[in-house]
Amino acid sequence: MARLTHWQSQSPTTMAEVQRSLSGPSIELERRSVASRAPSESQIPPTSNTVDSQVPDGGYGWAVVFGCAVLTWWFVGTSYSWGVIQAALVKQGLSSASTLSFVGSSTTACISGLGLVNARVIRFLGARRTALLGISLIGLGEILSGFATLNIGVLFVTFGAVVGIGTSLCFMVVSITPAQYFNKKRGLANGIVYAGGGLGGAVTSFAMDALIKSVGLSWTFRILGFITLATGLPAAWLIQERTTIRTAGFIEWYILISLLPCITVPSAPSRFFVAPFFLPLYSNSVGLSSSAGAGLVAGFNFSSALGRLACGFASDLIGPVNVLFIALLLSAVSMLAIWPVSTSLTPLVLFVVINGTANGGFFSTMPTVVGSTFGSARVSVAMGMIVTGWVGGYLMGAPIAGYLLNAYGGADSTLSAYHPAMFYAGSMGMGATGLVSLVRLQTSTRLFQKV
Repeated sequence: MARLTHWQSQSPTTMAEVQRSLSGPSIELERRSVASRAPSESQIPPTSNTVDSQVPDGGYGWAVVFGCAVLTWWFVGTSYSWGVIQAALVKQGLSSASTLSFVGSSTTACISGLGLVNARVIRFLGARRTALLGISLIGLGEILSGFATLNIGVLFVTFGAVVGIGTSLCFMVVSITPAQYFNKKRGLANGIVYAGGGLGGAVTSFAMDALIKSVGLSWTFRILGFITLATGLPAAWLIQERTTIRTAGFIEWYILISLLPCITVPSAPSRFFVAPFFLPLYSNSVGLSSSAGAGLVAGFNFSSALGRLACGFASDLIGPVNVLFIALLLSAVSMLAIWPVSTSLTPLVLFVVINGTANGGFFSTMPTVVGSTFGSARVSVAMGMIVTGWVGGYLMGAPIAGYLLNAYGGADSTLSAYHPAMFYAGSMGMGATGLVSLVRLQTSTRLFQKV
Protein backbone atom coordinates (compact mmCIF):
# COMPACT_ATOMS: atom_id res chain seq x y z
CA MET A 1 0.00 0.00 0.00
CA ALA A 2 2.83 2.37 0.88
CA ARG A 3 4.49 1.63 -2.41
CA LEU A 4 1.25 2.30 -4.33
CA THR A 5 0.72 5.63 -2.49
CA HIS A 6 4.30 6.60 -3.13
CA TRP A 7 3.96 5.72 -6.84
CA GLN A 8 0.74 7.76 -7.19
CA SER A 9 2.28 10.78 -5.48
CA GLN A 10 5.39 10.62 -7.54
CA SER A 11 3.72 9.99 -10.91
CA PRO A 12 0.72 12.36 -11.37
CA THR A 13 1.60 12.93 -14.98
CA THR A 14 1.74 9.22 -15.56
CA MET A 15 -1.71 8.73 -13.99
CA ALA A 16 -3.21 11.48 -16.15
CA GLU A 17 -1.70 9.88 -19.20
CA VAL A 18 -3.16 6.53 -18.17
CA GLN A 19 -6.61 8.09 -17.82
CA ARG A 20 -6.31 9.78 -21.17
CA SER A 21 -5.12 6.58 -22.75
CA LEU A 22 -8.16 4.76 -21.40
CA SER A 23 -10.86 7.35 -22.19
CA GLY A 24 -9.23 9.85 -24.54
CA PRO A 25 -9.71 8.14 -27.93
CA SER A 26 -13.46 7.64 -27.49
CA ILE A 27 -14.00 11.16 -26.15
CA GLU A 28 -11.91 12.66 -28.95
CA LEU A 29 -13.78 10.68 -31.56
CA GLU A 30 -17.10 11.83 -30.09
CA ARG A 31 -15.95 15.47 -30.13
CA ARG A 32 -14.87 15.14 -33.74
CA SER A 33 -18.21 13.52 -34.63
CA VAL A 34 -20.16 16.36 -33.01
CA ALA A 35 -17.97 18.93 -34.72
CA SER A 36 -18.50 17.27 -38.08
CA ARG A 37 -22.27 17.39 -37.58
CA ALA A 38 -22.31 21.08 -36.60
CA PRO A 39 -22.90 23.45 -39.53
CA SER A 40 -20.13 25.77 -40.50
CA GLU A 41 -20.66 29.54 -40.32
CA SER A 42 -21.10 29.72 -44.08
CA GLN A 43 -23.82 27.05 -43.96
CA ILE A 44 -26.04 28.91 -41.48
CA PRO A 45 -28.71 30.85 -43.35
CA PRO A 46 -28.85 34.55 -42.58
CA THR A 47 -31.52 35.65 -40.13
CA SER A 48 -33.38 38.93 -40.10
CA ASN A 49 -31.18 40.35 -37.35
CA THR A 50 -27.99 39.30 -39.11
CA VAL A 51 -29.03 40.72 -42.46
CA ASP A 52 -30.46 43.98 -41.09
CA SER A 53 -27.39 44.65 -38.94
CA GLN A 54 -25.25 44.72 -42.10
CA VAL A 55 -27.54 46.91 -44.23
CA PRO A 56 -25.47 49.70 -45.86
CA ASP A 57 -28.36 52.22 -46.03
CA GLY A 58 -27.19 53.34 -49.45
CA GLY A 59 -24.33 52.42 -51.75
CA TYR A 60 -25.42 50.30 -54.69
CA GLY A 61 -28.86 50.32 -53.13
CA TRP A 62 -29.57 53.65 -54.85
CA ALA A 63 -28.97 52.02 -58.24
CA VAL A 64 -31.41 49.28 -57.22
CA VAL A 65 -33.92 51.94 -56.19
CA PHE A 66 -33.57 53.61 -59.59
CA GLY A 67 -34.09 50.31 -61.44
CA CYS A 68 -37.13 49.47 -59.31
CA ALA A 69 -38.56 52.97 -59.84
CA VAL A 70 -38.39 52.54 -63.63
CA LEU A 71 -40.20 49.20 -63.40
CA THR A 72 -42.82 50.78 -61.14
CA TRP A 73 -43.17 53.63 -63.66
CA TRP A 74 -44.46 51.10 -66.19
CA PHE A 75 -46.43 48.49 -64.29
CA VAL A 76 -48.11 50.93 -61.89
CA GLY A 77 -48.42 53.74 -64.44
CA THR A 78 -50.03 51.50 -67.04
CA SER A 79 -52.46 49.98 -64.53
CA TYR A 80 -53.56 53.36 -63.20
CA SER A 81 -53.99 54.70 -66.74
CA TRP A 82 -56.31 51.91 -67.82
CA GLY A 83 -59.27 54.26 -67.38
CA VAL A 84 -58.14 56.27 -70.43
CA ILE A 85 -58.14 53.16 -72.63
CA GLN A 86 -61.34 51.93 -71.01
CA ALA A 87 -63.18 55.14 -71.91
CA ALA A 88 -61.98 54.86 -75.52
CA LEU A 89 -63.08 51.22 -75.73
CA VAL A 90 -66.51 52.05 -74.29
CA LYS A 91 -66.87 54.85 -76.84
CA GLN A 92 -65.82 52.40 -79.57
CA GLY A 93 -68.56 50.03 -78.42
CA LEU A 94 -66.39 47.03 -77.61
CA SER A 95 -68.11 46.29 -74.29
CA SER A 96 -69.61 47.85 -71.15
CA ALA A 97 -67.62 49.73 -68.54
CA SER A 98 -68.08 46.94 -65.99
CA THR A 99 -66.65 44.27 -68.31
CA LEU A 100 -63.76 46.43 -69.45
CA SER A 101 -62.91 47.37 -65.88
CA PHE A 102 -62.72 43.61 -65.27
CA VAL A 103 -59.86 43.50 -67.82
CA GLY A 104 -57.94 46.18 -65.95
CA SER A 105 -58.62 44.64 -62.55
CA SER A 106 -57.50 41.21 -63.83
CA THR A 107 -54.08 42.71 -64.43
CA THR A 108 -53.77 43.93 -60.86
CA ALA A 109 -55.45 40.82 -59.43
CA CYS A 110 -52.48 38.77 -60.66
CA ILE A 111 -50.40 40.62 -58.05
CA SER A 112 -52.48 38.95 -55.34
CA GLY A 113 -53.28 35.65 -57.01
CA LEU A 114 -49.61 34.91 -57.71
CA GLY A 115 -48.12 36.53 -54.60
CA LEU A 116 -46.86 33.38 -52.87
CA VAL A 117 -45.80 31.79 -56.16
CA ASN A 118 -43.79 34.87 -57.14
CA ALA A 119 -42.02 34.90 -53.79
CA ARG A 120 -40.80 31.38 -54.60
CA VAL A 121 -39.91 32.39 -58.17
CA ILE A 122 -37.65 35.15 -56.86
CA ARG A 123 -35.86 32.73 -54.53
CA PHE A 124 -35.34 30.38 -57.49
CA LEU A 125 -34.41 32.83 -60.27
CA GLY A 126 -33.12 35.77 -58.26
CA ALA A 127 -34.40 39.33 -58.32
CA ARG A 128 -32.65 40.36 -61.55
CA ARG A 129 -33.91 37.49 -63.71
CA THR A 130 -37.38 37.80 -62.24
CA ALA A 131 -37.43 41.52 -63.07
CA LEU A 132 -36.25 40.85 -66.63
CA LEU A 133 -38.95 38.21 -67.08
CA GLY A 134 -41.65 40.44 -65.61
CA ILE A 135 -40.94 43.55 -67.69
CA SER A 136 -40.62 41.40 -70.84
CA LEU A 137 -44.10 39.97 -70.26
CA ILE A 138 -45.53 43.46 -69.70
CA GLY A 139 -44.08 44.78 -72.97
CA LEU A 140 -45.08 41.65 -74.90
CA GLY A 141 -48.61 41.73 -73.53
CA GLU A 142 -49.06 45.37 -74.50
CA ILE A 143 -47.83 44.71 -78.05
CA LEU A 144 -50.18 41.74 -78.39
CA SER A 145 -53.06 43.82 -77.00
CA GLY A 146 -52.69 46.01 -80.07
CA PHE A 147 -54.17 43.13 -82.06
CA ALA A 148 -57.07 42.58 -79.62
CA THR A 149 -58.88 45.93 -79.57
CA LEU A 150 -61.88 44.38 -81.37
CA ASN A 151 -62.09 41.19 -79.28
CA ILE A 152 -62.77 41.40 -75.56
CA GLY A 153 -61.87 37.75 -74.97
CA VAL A 154 -58.41 38.07 -76.47
CA LEU A 155 -57.90 41.33 -74.56
CA PHE A 156 -58.50 39.42 -71.33
CA VAL A 157 -55.64 37.11 -72.30
CA THR A 158 -53.14 39.65 -73.63
CA PHE A 159 -53.64 42.50 -71.16
CA GLY A 160 -55.40 40.75 -68.31
CA ALA A 161 -53.18 37.65 -68.13
CA VAL A 162 -49.85 38.31 -69.90
CA VAL A 163 -49.43 41.88 -68.66
CA GLY A 164 -50.88 40.78 -65.33
CA ILE A 165 -48.30 38.04 -64.76
CA GLY A 166 -45.49 40.44 -65.65
CA THR A 167 -46.95 43.07 -63.33
CA SER A 168 -47.13 40.61 -60.45
CA LEU A 169 -43.48 39.59 -60.90
CA CYS A 170 -42.29 43.19 -61.04
CA PHE A 171 -44.40 44.15 -58.03
CA MET A 172 -42.82 41.48 -55.86
CA VAL A 173 -39.30 42.42 -56.98
CA VAL A 174 -39.68 46.12 -56.17
CA SER A 175 -41.43 45.34 -52.88
CA ILE A 176 -38.68 43.17 -51.38
CA THR A 177 -35.35 44.13 -52.98
CA PRO A 178 -34.83 47.71 -51.65
CA ALA A 179 -35.34 46.40 -48.08
CA GLN A 180 -32.05 44.51 -48.40
CA TYR A 181 -30.11 47.77 -48.84
CA PHE A 182 -31.91 50.13 -46.44
CA ASN A 183 -32.88 50.10 -42.80
CA LYS A 184 -33.17 53.60 -41.33
CA LYS A 185 -33.97 55.01 -44.78
CA ARG A 186 -36.24 52.15 -45.80
CA GLY A 187 -39.35 54.32 -45.91
CA LEU A 188 -37.67 56.91 -48.11
CA ALA A 189 -36.33 54.23 -50.48
CA ASN A 190 -39.76 52.62 -50.87
CA GLY A 191 -41.29 56.06 -51.33
CA ILE A 192 -38.94 56.83 -54.23
CA VAL A 193 -39.60 53.44 -55.83
CA TYR A 194 -43.38 53.80 -55.73
CA ALA A 195 -43.29 57.48 -56.63
CA GLY A 196 -42.00 56.29 -59.99
CA GLY A 197 -45.36 54.59 -60.52
CA GLY A 198 -47.28 57.77 -59.82
CA LEU A 199 -45.14 59.81 -62.19
CA GLY A 200 -45.41 57.06 -64.78
CA GLY A 201 -49.18 57.12 -64.51
CA ALA A 202 -49.28 60.90 -64.91
CA VAL A 203 -47.14 60.86 -68.06
CA THR A 204 -48.75 57.72 -69.48
CA SER A 205 -52.26 59.14 -69.08
CA PHE A 206 -51.48 62.16 -71.24
CA ALA A 207 -49.47 60.06 -73.69
CA MET A 208 -52.26 57.51 -74.08
CA ASP A 209 -54.88 60.18 -74.75
CA ALA A 210 -52.68 61.86 -77.36
CA LEU A 211 -51.75 58.56 -79.03
CA ILE A 212 -55.36 57.35 -79.18
CA LYS A 213 -56.37 60.54 -80.96
CA SER A 214 -53.46 60.45 -83.40
CA VAL A 215 -52.74 56.78 -84.18
CA GLY A 216 -55.69 54.86 -82.67
CA LEU A 217 -55.99 52.26 -79.92
CA SER A 218 -54.07 49.47 -81.66
CA TRP A 219 -50.89 51.44 -82.20
CA THR A 220 -51.22 53.04 -78.76
CA PHE A 221 -50.85 49.58 -77.23
CA ARG A 222 -47.94 48.67 -79.51
CA ILE A 223 -45.99 51.89 -79.00
CA LEU A 224 -46.47 51.56 -75.25
CA GLY A 225 -45.11 48.02 -75.37
CA PHE A 226 -42.02 48.92 -77.38
CA ILE A 227 -41.14 51.83 -75.08
CA THR A 228 -41.68 49.62 -72.02
CA LEU A 229 -39.18 47.05 -73.32
CA ALA A 230 -36.64 49.66 -74.42
CA THR A 231 -36.50 51.35 -71.02
CA GLY A 232 -37.54 48.54 -68.67
CA LEU A 233 -35.01 45.87 -69.64
CA PRO A 234 -31.90 48.01 -68.85
CA ALA A 235 -33.50 49.08 -65.57
CA ALA A 236 -34.24 45.46 -64.62
CA TRP A 237 -30.57 44.61 -65.20
CA LEU A 238 -29.58 47.08 -62.46
CA ILE A 239 -31.54 45.16 -59.84
CA GLN A 240 -29.39 42.82 -57.79
CA GLU A 241 -29.95 41.09 -54.46
CA ARG A 242 -27.52 41.94 -51.68
CA THR A 243 -28.08 38.61 -49.99
CA THR A 244 -29.99 35.46 -50.80
CA ILE A 245 -32.67 34.68 -48.28
CA ARG A 246 -33.82 31.09 -47.87
CA THR A 247 -37.03 30.33 -46.03
CA ALA A 248 -38.75 27.12 -45.07
CA GLY A 249 -41.72 27.28 -47.41
CA PHE A 250 -44.61 29.25 -48.84
CA ILE A 251 -46.18 30.06 -45.46
CA GLU A 252 -44.66 30.78 -42.05
CA TRP A 253 -47.46 30.48 -39.53
CA TYR A 254 -46.23 33.00 -36.96
CA ILE A 255 -46.12 35.60 -39.74
CA LEU A 256 -49.63 34.60 -40.81
CA ILE A 257 -50.97 35.16 -37.29
CA SER A 258 -49.13 38.46 -36.86
CA LEU A 259 -50.32 39.83 -40.19
CA LEU A 260 -53.87 38.53 -39.97
CA PRO A 261 -55.44 42.02 -39.71
CA CYS A 262 -53.53 43.18 -42.80
CA ILE A 263 -54.13 39.98 -44.75
CA THR A 264 -57.85 40.18 -44.07
CA VAL A 265 -58.18 43.65 -45.59
CA PRO A 266 -59.54 42.76 -49.02
CA SER A 267 -61.45 46.04 -48.73
CA ALA A 268 -58.20 48.01 -48.94
CA PRO A 269 -57.32 47.38 -52.60
CA SER A 270 -60.96 46.94 -53.61
CA ARG A 271 -61.39 50.67 -54.11
CA PHE A 272 -57.88 51.74 -55.20
CA PHE A 273 -58.68 51.54 -58.90
CA VAL A 274 -62.27 52.80 -58.81
CA ALA A 275 -61.27 56.47 -59.11
CA PRO A 276 -58.65 56.18 -61.89
CA PHE A 277 -60.77 53.67 -63.84
CA PHE A 278 -63.97 55.74 -63.74
CA LEU A 279 -62.75 59.35 -63.65
CA PRO A 280 -62.72 59.67 -67.47
CA LEU A 281 -66.28 58.37 -67.71
CA TYR A 282 -67.43 60.54 -64.83
CA SER A 283 -65.83 63.66 -66.30
CA ASN A 284 -67.72 63.04 -69.54
CA SER A 285 -70.97 62.77 -67.59
CA VAL A 286 -70.45 66.25 -66.08
CA GLY A 287 -69.75 67.76 -69.49
CA LEU A 288 -65.95 67.75 -69.51
CA SER A 289 -63.88 66.71 -72.53
CA SER A 290 -61.89 63.50 -72.88
CA SER A 291 -58.71 65.55 -72.49
CA ALA A 292 -60.00 66.82 -69.15
CA GLY A 293 -60.69 63.23 -68.08
CA ALA A 294 -57.18 62.19 -69.04
CA GLY A 295 -55.87 65.23 -67.19
CA LEU A 296 -57.73 64.19 -64.04
CA VAL A 297 -56.22 60.71 -64.25
CA ALA A 298 -52.81 62.28 -64.78
CA GLY A 299 -53.37 64.55 -61.77
CA PHE A 300 -54.43 61.52 -59.74
CA ASN A 301 -51.22 59.72 -60.66
CA PHE A 302 -49.03 62.75 -60.04
CA SER A 303 -50.63 63.23 -56.61
CA SER A 304 -50.06 59.52 -56.04
CA ALA A 305 -46.36 60.02 -56.75
CA LEU A 306 -46.13 62.85 -54.24
CA GLY A 307 -48.06 60.80 -51.70
CA ARG A 308 -45.80 57.80 -52.12
CA LEU A 309 -42.70 59.92 -51.59
CA ALA A 310 -44.12 61.94 -48.69
CA CYS A 311 -45.55 58.92 -46.89
CA GLY A 312 -42.30 57.02 -47.38
CA PHE A 313 -40.40 59.86 -45.73
CA ALA A 314 -43.01 60.20 -42.98
CA SER A 315 -42.77 56.47 -42.22
CA ASP A 316 -39.19 56.99 -41.07
CA LEU A 317 -40.31 59.82 -38.78
CA ILE A 318 -43.61 58.80 -37.14
CA GLY A 319 -43.78 55.09 -37.94
CA PRO A 320 -45.20 53.25 -40.96
CA VAL A 321 -48.34 51.94 -39.22
CA ASN A 322 -49.40 55.48 -38.26
CA VAL A 323 -48.83 56.68 -41.84
CA LEU A 324 -50.79 53.71 -43.20
CA PHE A 325 -53.75 54.58 -40.96
CA ILE A 326 -53.74 58.24 -42.04
CA ALA A 327 -53.52 57.33 -45.74
CA LEU A 328 -56.48 54.93 -45.56
CA LEU A 329 -58.58 57.42 -43.59
CA LEU A 330 -57.98 60.26 -46.06
CA SER A 331 -58.77 57.99 -49.00
CA ALA A 332 -62.06 56.82 -47.49
CA VAL A 333 -63.21 60.30 -46.46
CA SER A 334 -62.46 61.74 -49.90
CA MET A 335 -64.51 58.99 -51.55
CA LEU A 336 -67.49 59.50 -49.24
CA ALA A 337 -67.52 63.27 -48.76
CA ILE A 338 -65.84 64.97 -51.74
CA TRP A 339 -66.33 62.91 -54.91
CA PRO A 340 -70.15 62.55 -54.64
CA VAL A 341 -70.57 66.35 -54.63
CA SER A 342 -67.94 67.07 -57.31
CA THR A 343 -70.04 68.30 -60.22
CA SER A 344 -67.46 70.66 -61.71
CA LEU A 345 -63.74 70.71 -62.38
CA THR A 346 -62.63 72.48 -59.18
CA PRO A 347 -63.98 69.97 -56.61
CA LEU A 348 -62.89 67.12 -58.89
CA VAL A 349 -59.32 68.44 -58.79
CA LEU A 350 -59.53 68.62 -54.98
CA PHE A 351 -60.75 65.04 -54.83
CA VAL A 352 -58.03 63.86 -57.22
CA VAL A 353 -55.28 65.46 -55.16
CA ILE A 354 -56.44 64.09 -51.80
CA ASN A 355 -57.44 60.62 -52.99
CA GLY A 356 -54.41 60.18 -55.23
CA THR A 357 -52.04 61.22 -52.44
CA ALA A 358 -53.65 58.85 -49.95
CA ASN A 359 -53.81 55.89 -52.33
CA GLY A 360 -50.18 56.31 -53.31
CA GLY A 361 -49.19 56.50 -49.65
CA PHE A 362 -50.74 53.10 -48.99
CA PHE A 363 -48.61 51.30 -51.56
CA SER A 364 -45.33 52.93 -50.51
CA THR A 365 -46.00 52.34 -46.81
CA MET A 366 -47.04 48.67 -46.79
CA PRO A 367 -43.58 47.22 -47.71
CA THR A 368 -42.07 49.46 -45.01
CA VAL A 369 -44.56 48.14 -42.46
CA VAL A 370 -43.65 44.56 -43.34
CA GLY A 371 -39.90 45.19 -43.50
CA SER A 372 -39.76 47.02 -40.18
CA THR A 373 -41.84 44.31 -38.50
CA PHE A 374 -40.18 41.14 -39.79
CA GLY A 375 -36.84 42.30 -41.21
CA SER A 376 -35.53 42.01 -44.74
CA ALA A 377 -35.03 38.25 -44.40
CA ARG A 378 -38.81 37.71 -44.22
CA VAL A 379 -40.11 40.42 -46.55
CA SER A 380 -40.72 38.10 -49.50
CA VAL A 381 -42.79 35.59 -47.51
CA ALA A 382 -44.74 38.24 -45.61
CA MET A 383 -45.51 40.35 -48.69
CA GLY A 384 -46.51 37.25 -50.63
CA MET A 385 -48.98 36.29 -47.91
CA ILE A 386 -50.42 39.81 -47.65
CA VAL A 387 -51.02 40.43 -51.33
CA THR A 388 -52.47 36.94 -51.75
CA GLY A 389 -55.08 37.86 -49.17
CA TRP A 390 -56.06 40.83 -51.32
CA VAL A 391 -56.93 38.86 -54.44
CA GLY A 392 -60.67 39.35 -54.03
CA GLY A 393 -60.38 43.09 -53.62
CA TYR A 394 -58.01 43.48 -56.56
CA LEU A 395 -60.11 41.34 -58.87
CA MET A 396 -63.61 42.52 -58.01
CA GLY A 397 -63.16 46.08 -56.71
CA ALA A 398 -63.52 48.05 -59.96
CA PRO A 399 -65.91 45.55 -61.64
CA ILE A 400 -68.32 45.77 -58.68
CA ALA A 401 -68.30 49.55 -59.07
CA GLY A 402 -68.97 49.05 -62.78
CA TYR A 403 -71.89 46.71 -62.11
CA LEU A 404 -73.37 49.23 -59.67
CA LEU A 405 -73.01 51.92 -62.30
CA ASN A 406 -74.83 49.81 -64.89
CA ALA A 407 -77.55 48.87 -62.41
CA TYR A 408 -78.36 52.51 -61.63
CA GLY A 409 -78.38 53.85 -65.18
CA GLY A 410 -75.03 53.32 -66.89
CA ALA A 411 -72.11 55.55 -67.78
CA ASP A 412 -74.24 57.95 -69.84
CA SER A 413 -76.89 58.39 -67.17
CA THR A 414 -77.24 61.14 -64.54
CA LEU A 415 -74.66 61.81 -61.82
CA SER A 416 -76.74 59.91 -59.25
CA ALA A 417 -75.94 56.70 -61.14
CA TYR A 418 -72.32 57.02 -60.00
CA HIS A 419 -73.14 57.54 -56.31
CA PRO A 420 -73.61 53.84 -55.36
CA ALA A 421 -70.18 53.01 -56.78
CA MET A 422 -68.63 55.94 -54.87
CA PHE A 423 -70.28 54.97 -51.58
CA TYR A 424 -69.29 51.33 -52.08
CA ALA A 425 -65.64 52.26 -52.58
CA GLY A 426 -65.63 54.70 -49.68
CA SER A 427 -67.23 52.24 -47.26
CA MET A 428 -64.69 49.58 -48.18
CA GLY A 429 -61.92 52.08 -47.50
CA MET A 430 -63.44 52.93 -44.12
CA GLY A 431 -63.54 49.24 -43.25
CA ALA A 432 -59.85 48.93 -44.10
CA THR A 433 -59.13 51.94 -41.89
CA GLY A 434 -60.87 50.24 -38.99
CA LEU A 435 -58.83 47.06 -39.37
CA VAL A 436 -55.55 48.99 -39.50
CA SER A 437 -56.61 50.85 -36.35
CA LEU A 438 -56.69 47.43 -34.66
CA VAL A 439 -53.08 46.89 -35.78
CA ARG A 440 -52.15 50.26 -34.23
CA LEU A 441 -53.90 49.32 -31.01
CA GLN A 442 -52.16 45.94 -30.82
CA THR A 443 -48.79 47.56 -31.50
CA SER A 444 -49.32 50.20 -28.80
CA THR A 445 -50.43 47.52 -26.29
CA ARG A 446 -47.31 45.44 -26.93
CA LEU A 447 -45.07 48.49 -26.48
CA PHE A 448 -46.86 49.42 -23.23
CA GLN A 449 -46.46 45.89 -21.87
CA LYS A 450 -42.76 45.90 -22.70
CA VAL A 451 -42.26 49.20 -20.89
